[in-house]
Amino acid sequence: MPGYMYVWEYRVAPEHQDAFREAYGPAGAWVQLFRRAPGYLRSALYRDRLQPDRFLSIDYWESEADWQAFRSSYAAEFEAIDARCEELTKSEGEIGRFEPVE
Repeated sequence: MPGYMYVWEYRVAPEHQDAFREAYGPAGAWVQLFRRAPGYLRSALYRDRLQPDRFLSIDYWESEADWQAFRSSYAAEFEAIDARCEELTKSEGEIGRFEPVE
């Protein structure tokens, strides 16, 4: 069971949804970067059925320490992808950081 989940919400205009799904999907730039880091498990991208411009991304890590180490080690690459992807969204925000209930 993953020890840490990081969840973000995005609002994406219809004209950017294909590019957004490509960047945030299972073979996208984010997952390619995450896969380079120890402790990364997987990512999932969800689209809201009732609000089709709303997406959730969930990143699963072994631990919060692994996520923090990734952010430190790959800060420049993270910021570069984030800057490129910013134009794809109308809004975005962190929903939360979660750990399993044992």
